[in-house]
Amino acid sequence: MNEVAIRPYRPADHGAGRNLCAELATHHGVLYADPGHGGADPGAAFEEYLTRLDLSGVWVAEHPVDGVVGLVGLIMDGSSGQVEPVVVARTHRGQGIGRALLGRVADEARRRGLDKLTVRPQARNEQALRCLHAAGYDVLSAVELTLDLHPGGGSGDRDDVALHGVRFRS
Repeated sequence: MNEVAIRPYRPADHGAGRNLCAELATHHGVLYADPGHGGADPGAAFEEYLTRLDLSGVWVAEHPVDGVVGLVGLIMDGSSGQVEPVVVARTHRGQGIGRALLGRVADEARRRGLDKLTVRPQARNEQALRCLHAAGYDVLSAVELTLDLHPGGGSGDRDDVALHGVRFRS
Protein backbone atom coordinates (compact mmCIF):
# COMPACT_ATOMS: atom_id res chain seq x y z
CA MET A 1 0.00 0.00 0.00
CA ASN A 2 2.89 2.42 0.67
CA GLU A 3 3.33 2.96 -3.08
CA VAL A 4 -0.23 4.32 -3.48
CA ALA A 5 -0.73 8.06 -2.99
CA ILE A 6 -4.04 9.53 -1.80
CA ARG A 7 -4.66 12.89 -3.45
CA PRO A 8 -7.55 15.17 -4.47
CA TYR A 9 -9.51 14.22 -7.58
CA ARG A 10 -8.57 16.07 -10.77
CA PRO A 11 -10.58 16.38 -14.01
CA ALA A 12 -8.01 14.13 -15.72
CA ASP A 13 -9.17 11.34 -13.35
CA HIS A 14 -12.65 11.32 -14.87
CA GLY A 15 -12.25 8.16 -16.97
CA ALA A 16 -10.76 6.19 -14.09
CA GLY A 17 -13.47 7.42 -11.70
CA ARG A 18 -16.16 6.45 -14.18
CA ASN A 19 -14.63 2.99 -14.56
CA LEU A 20 -14.43 2.52 -10.78
CA CYS A 21 -18.09 3.48 -10.37
CA ALA A 22 -19.03 1.05 -13.15
CA GLU A 23 -17.03 -1.68 -11.41
CA LEU A 24 -18.85 -0.93 -8.15
CA ALA A 25 -22.27 -1.11 -9.84
CA THR A 26 -21.32 -4.38 -11.52
CA HIS A 27 -20.11 -5.78 -8.19
CA HIS A 28 -23.44 -4.85 -6.56
CA GLY A 29 -25.23 -6.59 -9.43
CA VAL A 30 -23.26 -9.75 -8.70
CA LEU A 31 -24.00 -9.51 -4.96
CA TYR A 32 -27.73 -9.30 -5.63
CA ALA A 33 -27.86 -11.55 -8.72
CA ASP A 34 -29.05 -8.58 -10.80
CA PRO A 35 -26.95 -8.46 -13.99
CA GLY A 36 -28.78 -5.30 -15.10
CA HIS A 37 -27.78 -3.33 -11.99
CA GLY A 38 -26.50 0.06 -13.06
CA GLY A 39 -28.26 -0.08 -16.42
CA ALA A 40 -26.71 -0.32 -19.86
CA ASP A 41 -23.93 2.11 -18.91
CA PRO A 42 -23.17 1.59 -15.21
CA GLY A 43 -20.44 4.25 -15.24
CA ALA A 44 -22.84 6.99 -16.39
CA ALA A 45 -23.94 7.66 -12.81
CA PHE A 46 -20.48 9.14 -12.16
CA GLU A 47 -21.34 12.27 -14.17
CA GLU A 48 -24.50 12.80 -12.13
CA TYR A 49 -22.52 12.21 -8.92
CA LEU A 50 -19.99 14.91 -9.83
CA THR A 51 -22.79 17.49 -10.22
CA ARG A 52 -24.25 16.99 -6.73
CA LEU A 53 -24.51 20.30 -4.93
CA ASP A 54 -23.73 18.62 -1.60
CA LEU A 55 -20.53 17.00 -2.91
CA SER A 56 -17.76 18.51 -0.84
CA GLY A 57 -14.70 16.62 -2.02
CA VAL A 58 -13.40 13.60 -3.90
CA TRP A 59 -10.05 11.88 -3.40
CA VAL A 60 -8.34 9.14 -5.37
CA ALA A 61 -5.76 6.47 -4.68
CA GLU A 62 -3.09 6.63 -7.36
CA HIS A 63 -0.78 3.70 -8.03
CA PRO A 64 2.53 4.63 -9.74
CA VAL A 65 2.04 2.03 -12.49
CA ASP A 66 -1.71 1.36 -12.63
CA GLY A 67 -2.92 4.93 -12.15
CA VAL A 68 -6.10 5.66 -10.21
CA VAL A 69 -7.19 2.48 -8.40
CA GLY A 70 -9.54 3.89 -5.75
CA LEU A 71 -11.97 6.71 -5.09
CA VAL A 72 -13.78 8.20 -2.10
CA GLY A 73 -16.16 11.14 -1.84
CA LEU A 74 -17.54 13.33 0.92
CA ILE A 75 -21.18 14.45 0.84
CA MET A 76 -22.10 17.24 3.27
CA ASP A 77 -25.29 17.29 5.33
CA GLY A 78 -25.10 20.14 7.81
CA SER A 79 -22.58 19.24 10.50
CA SER A 80 -22.46 15.63 9.29
CA GLY A 81 -20.80 13.99 6.34
CA GLN A 82 -21.54 10.91 4.30
CA VAL A 83 -18.85 8.83 2.62
CA GLU A 84 -20.10 8.13 -0.91
CA PRO A 85 -18.73 6.23 -2.71
CA VAL A 86 -15.73 4.34 -1.49
CA VAL A 87 -14.43 1.98 -4.14
CA VAL A 88 -11.17 0.19 -4.83
CA ALA A 89 -10.43 -1.62 -8.07
CA ARG A 90 -10.93 -5.36 -7.67
CA THR A 91 -7.30 -6.01 -8.59
CA HIS A 92 -6.08 -3.82 -5.72
CA ARG A 93 -8.42 -4.82 -2.89
CA GLY A 94 -7.04 -6.23 0.33
CA GLN A 95 -3.98 -3.96 0.28
CA GLY A 96 -5.20 -1.26 2.70
CA ILE A 97 -6.18 1.20 -0.03
CA GLY A 98 -9.80 1.41 1.13
CA ARG A 99 -8.69 2.14 4.69
CA ALA A 100 -6.30 4.81 3.43
CA LEU A 101 -9.09 6.48 1.43
CA LEU A 102 -11.39 6.31 4.45
CA GLY A 103 -8.66 7.82 6.62
CA ARG A 104 -8.23 10.69 4.18
CA VAL A 105 -11.94 11.53 4.13
CA ALA A 106 -12.09 11.26 7.94
CA ASP A 107 -9.15 13.66 8.27
CA GLU A 108 -10.95 16.11 5.99
CA ALA A 109 -14.19 15.79 7.99
CA ARG A 110 -12.28 16.51 11.21
CA ARG A 111 -10.55 19.49 9.59
CA ARG A 112 -13.96 20.87 8.63
CA GLY A 113 -15.32 20.37 12.15
CA LEU A 114 -17.95 17.79 11.25
CA ASP A 115 -19.64 15.88 14.08
CA LYS A 116 -19.82 12.50 12.36
CA LEU A 117 -19.33 10.55 9.16
CA THR A 118 -21.70 7.88 7.93
CA VAL A 119 -21.37 5.30 5.19
CA ARG A 120 -24.03 2.99 3.74
CA PRO A 121 -22.49 -0.22 2.37
CA GLN A 122 -24.59 -2.92 0.78
CA ALA A 123 -25.59 -5.48 3.43
CA ARG A 124 -24.20 -8.37 1.36
CA ASN A 125 -20.85 -6.73 0.75
CA GLU A 126 -18.97 -8.53 3.50
CA GLN A 127 -15.57 -7.35 2.27
CA ALA A 128 -16.70 -3.71 2.45
CA LEU A 129 -18.26 -4.19 5.88
CA ARG A 130 -15.02 -5.67 7.23
CA CYS A 131 -12.96 -2.85 5.72
CA LEU A 132 -15.28 -0.20 7.15
CA HIS A 133 -15.25 -1.80 10.58
CA ALA A 134 -11.44 -1.98 10.54
CA ALA A 135 -11.38 1.72 9.62
CA GLY A 136 -13.37 2.58 12.76
CA TYR A 137 -16.93 2.58 11.45
CA ASP A 138 -18.29 0.50 14.32
CA VAL A 139 -21.45 2.38 15.33
CA LEU A 140 -24.63 0.94 13.84
CA SER A 141 -26.67 4.11 13.41
CA ALA A 142 -29.46 3.19 11.00
CA VAL A 143 -31.04 0.18 9.36
CA GLU A 144 -32.65 0.19 5.93
CA LEU A 145 -35.14 -2.60 5.28
CA THR A 146 -36.42 -3.76 1.91
CA LEU A 147 -39.61 -5.51 0.89
CA ASP A 148 -38.60 -7.80 -1.97
CA LEU A 149 -41.46 -7.50 -4.46
CA HIS A 150 -40.04 -10.35 -6.53
CA PRO A 151 -39.17 -13.04 -3.95
CA GLY A 152 -36.74 -15.61 -5.22
CA GLY A 153 -35.50 -13.23 -7.90
CA GLY A 154 -31.87 -13.49 -6.99
CA SER A 155 -31.92 -13.42 -3.21
CA GLY A 156 -30.31 -16.87 -3.12
CA ASP A 157 -29.16 -18.58 0.05
CA ARG A 158 -27.67 -15.67 1.97
CA ASP A 159 -26.81 -15.68 5.62
CA ASP A 160 -29.39 -14.22 7.92
CA VAL A 161 -28.53 -11.32 10.19
CA ALA A 162 -29.94 -11.00 13.70
CA LEU A 163 -30.64 -7.61 15.18
CA HIS A 164 -32.38 -7.28 18.56
CA GLY A 165 -33.44 -10.91 18.29
CA VAL A 166 -35.12 -10.44 14.90
CA ARG A 167 -33.74 -12.29 11.85
CA PHE A 168 -33.33 -10.55 8.51
CA ARG A 169 -32.13 -11.80 5.14
CA SER A 170 -29.25 -9.90 3.58
